Amino acid sequence: MDYRVIKEGDVFFLTGLNGDIVQGDDQGHGLYTKDTRFLSRMELFIDGGKPSLLSSTGDKSYVASFRLMKDAKDEGAIEVLRERFIHDGVLYERCTLTNYFVTDSNIEFGVSFDADFQDMFLVRKYRTGEVGKMEGIRAGDQEMTLAYVGADKLRRQTRIAWDADGGKADDTGTVSFSLSLKAKEQKAITFFVTPMAERQPAAETLTYEEGLKKLEASYEAWYGNSSQVQSDSALFSGLYQRGLQDLRMLTTDVGFGDTTVAGLPWFAVPFGRDSLITALFMLPANPQLAKGTLRTLAAYQGEKTDPWRDEQPGKIMHEIRYGELVTTNQSPFSPYYGTIDSTPLFLALIGEYYRWTGDLSLAEELKPNVLRALDYIDAALEAGSGFMAYKQEAEKGFPNQGWKDSANSIIHENGEYAESPIALSEVQGYVYQAKRSLVPVFAELGEPELARKLETEAEELRVRFEAAFWMEDEQCYAIALDKDQRQVRSVTSNPGHLLMSGLPEESRSKAQAERMLRSDMFNGYGIRTMSTGSTGYYPVSYHNGSVWPHDNAMILLGLGKQGFKAEAGKVISGLLQASAHFEYQRLPELFCGHDANLGHPVPYPTTCSPQAWAAGTSIVFLQAMLGLYPNAAKKEIALSPFLPEGMNELKAERIAIGSGHLSVSVVRKADGSAFHVEVLENTTGFDLVS
Repeated sequence: MDYRVIKEGDVFFLTGLNGDIVQGDDQGHGLYTKDTRFLSRMELFIDGGKPSLLSSTGDKSYVASFRLMKDAKDEGAIEVLRERFIHDGVLYERCTLTNYFVTDSNIEFGVSFDADFQDMFLVRKYRTGEVGKMEGIRAGDQEMTLAYVGADKLRRQTRIAWDADGGKADDTGTVSFSLSLKAKEQKAITFFVTPMAERQPAAETLTYEEGLKKLEASYEAWYGNSSQVQSDSALFSGLYQRGLQDLRMLTTDVGFGDTTVAGLPWFAVPFGRDSLITALFMLPANPQLAKGTLRTLAAYQGEKTDPWRDEQPGKIMHEIRYGELVTTNQSPFSPYYGTIDSTPLFLALIGEYYRWTGDLSLAEELKPNVLRALDYIDAALEAGSGFMAYKQEAEKGFPNQGWKDSANSIIHENGEYAESPIALSEVQGYVYQAKRSLVPVFAELGEPELARKLETEAEELRVRFEAAFWMEDEQCYAIALDKDQRQVRSVTSNPGHLLMSGLPEESRSKAQAERMLRSDMFNGYGIRTMSTGSTGYYPVSYHNGSVWPHDNAMILLGLGKQGFKAEAGKVISGLLQASAHFEYQRLPELFCGHDANLGHPVPYPTTCSPQAWAAGTSIVFLQAMLGLYPNAAKKEIALSPFLPEGMNELKAERIAIGSGHLSVSVVRKADGSAFHVEVLENTTGFDLVS
């Protein structure tokens, strides 16, 4: 990572490795909330010069620190420690200056601020549009305010305050302090930066210590409410803890309960697909995240037919934005609905949440949303000749609307891009899983006829799918059907998701699992998005040859569910080894598909990190290793553990299932042939079955 980023709630701060946002920055650095940049410059100076960087750390996700110095060789230095976090809508930055000269030092310490209030789409050069006007800088006693009135007539402000006397703010936005430091003396100055928009209450500013204490307490509460693991594999234990920490940082509440944003820095908003998949991954660690995610997406469920936003009644959104281009209707992301998979994933998550918790109240609460989503899917199946397909309607929307949404991701053997409507293989699996998983829900809700109807429809879809998508020569399923119902015969990772859904018949399920682990697909660190032998393969392609941890996790859910332990162990071991090569052992959004015989994974040039569904991957490892699949309708928990190569002990505690918790220990026996499984706690109300 060539940047540092921290986030809390819906505010995030992105800077260079020295902690600065430089004047005229073209990297998109800044302080953001509501898809608006509220700080576009924050540069630190000592005696008019830039101090040099000694160290830069961000291992805690929510706190970043930077050690800088201005030195005179062999004489001494003025050292500055910058420490920052965000709490309750306020950025706190403490600058501690230490005099390491042997004599007293008089210095000019200054920080230059600016705010351009640009919409994130403009910052990223993703859109153009009409914007508002700056109002200038207003300086006061120990604070100054920068203001802007947008094209949407909303007034946005950035208030910058500091806790030290003697600071002088000029009309360029620079705050300067004349400081006298004795030898070894320290002085600290804390800045408080608050982004403000009309119709939003002003955030309360605490002391640095109070704010940090409250922030850290919220993380401790998060860990306390999540399943914990212990293992003799430092790689797994570290990756699991990193995942939990990053998922807490990426959690937000836009008014309907906690959900995760997709990733930092550019996707710090709720998504349909990303948030749903992350909540699905989180079920073994904290199933309550699913509730806020489902309620958030239900609140924005499509209500009308609107080609501008690819909206249809009952459809679940793809992405929502809040910036000036959206509020002035210059961008369709308010929200944008151009996704084919969010709606079936929404239903599948409701079914899986019930399987884990036995809680019918959420399904009952969201029943109107569920029925509208089913109506949308049924209409889409009818329009797609029996398969759920997509076609771009919005002029500024996405041409491909599955998780591989780049323009070149669906490609025929002859190199031609598939023409829409396109029916993706994994989406049919999500539809099958959605309908099957809702059968026991509606049976329990007293609607047996609807339950039987869904079961019948799921089976009919399975039969159609098997006839249309299977590629006998490749021993796997095609990625998609094009507008003429022709197979798109690329060998890709997409059909691996079918194992999770349970759609494939047994022999094809086995063949698909084995196909994912052949050398043209598995690079040693993970399963590639596309086979090295397929047209369009390129290891540095976003979707046609790279390795995505979340994609592997979706496949892994199915490998574990279907009992393919050898294949599951290979995927887990590969990704664990890859994680050791990334900063703070944080799996990124994706990395390149080059073979592992290079000795290290090749980073993708531009990638989100941290990213929610990548952070959730280690939780899927836990579920797969335990062979853990609850079934609330039967009041049973399937438990069939294994450990991958290099791991001999695993303890998982307080896994929330049913009305209580499950804690288990798995130890490899001395001869390595089997595992000793001990149930340490079972207050779930469910029976264990192997």
